[in-house]
Amino acid sequence: MRIEGLIAATFSTYNNDGSVNSSLIAPLVEKLINDGIKGIYICGTNGEGPNLTVEERMLIAEEYARVINKRILLLVHVGHSSIAECRKLAEHAQRIGADAISSVAAFYFKPDSVDTLVNCMAEIASAASHTPFYYYHIPHLTGVAMDLAEFLRLGEQRIPTLAGIKYTASTLHEYQACLNYKQGKFDILFGFDEMLLPALSVGAKGAIGSTYTFAAPIYNDVLNHFRQGRLKEAQERQFQAIEMIHCLFKYSPIPTQKAIMKLMGMDLGPCRLPLTTLSEKQVAELKTNLENVNFFEHLEKLSQLDSVKAGNGILKK
Repeated sequence: MRIEGLIAATFSTYNNDGSVNSSLIAPLVEKLINDGIKGIYICGTNGEGPNLTVEERMLIAEEYARVINKRILLLVHVGHSSIAECRKLAEHAQRIGADAISSVAAFYFKPDSVDTLVNCMAEIASAASHTPFYYYHIPHLTGVAMDLAEFLRLGEQRIPTLAGIKYTASTLHEYQACLNYKQGKFDILFGFDEMLLPALSVGAKGAIGSTYTFAAPIYNDVLNHFRQGRLKEAQERQFQAIEMIHCLFKYSPIPTQKAIMKLMGMDLGPCRLPLTTLSEKQVAELKTNLENVNFFEHLEKLSQLDSVKAGNGILKK
């Protein structure tokens, strides 16, 4: 499996009481398709997967599969602190027609070696034996930082469905090493939005990120400029994204991004504890900060460009 372009890591959709509101999924999907997104990654970090029950995650996955209806890719995160629960989620994702599944490492009792990590991922992937599997590497949250070249070496022997890695770390040298493992055998999707352009420079083709949910036109323009050899323009557009991301750092990233979605007219509901929804005062400050870097203005202009909406295609095997 090979993915090119942007995959949006979508946010949770809740009612005001914190219960899942699946009716918000359809308009979100239509927005992302219109923005030129090539796929959606659900129930991961930004989708508050660890804050959801297994039953809720299945309900959400079913609604995404129904609404997407194979128009774009659906990647389902099945990570959990229990491998047995991971397997339930993996089997369910395959049954509803997900294009790929993905899992973080166990984040309470952590694997103590690459060998153990591979064994864990093999157990999870085997529950969906016909669906491509991506290991989700996010060490700043899981606390699991292994040699990923070694993971690929062992994983290709034990995980028949191993498609690649969702690489959410800033260590570009290791990312590049994974990209070049056996002349590019695996699909290594980059996961730090603020470093998209540097990742492209070392060979990235596809990326998964949270800010692609509301700022995809900016990043699609980075991709367009880079692929056409206009580095200066790509740098300028990437810096616009960085200025926006700097506005997120004052508060908790996920609630802040959901607040941006609301400012843009799409209220996805609150967050669940221990995440805390921004106050009205904080939202007002956030809006002012985003206006000061012309975020909404940049986004509106780019949203009107057909070249940006078109994105950069999907390559599927």
